[in-house]
Amino acid sequence: MEEHPDGDWVVQRLSGQSSTKAYRCPGCEQLVTPGTPHVVAWPFDTPAGESHRRHWHSPCWAARDRRGPARRG
Repeated sequence: MEEHPDGDWVVQRLSGQSSTKAYRCPGCEQLVTPGTPHVVAWPFDTPAGESHRRHWHSPCWAARDRRGPARRG
């Protein structure tokens, strides 16, 4: 779990070795391609289901507190 200004988040860091699907990073709106190490995060107070999980590029997750208002959870 990580604490951030927008709340507590469950965070998993993935090596990317087992990923076979591309995901849209909410930080940069670019694709997280299969095989790319990345972060999966969801708000602590919500279930871990697909509708709440977001796949982020690791640098985008690290910089998300410094981004402008265009952030999407």
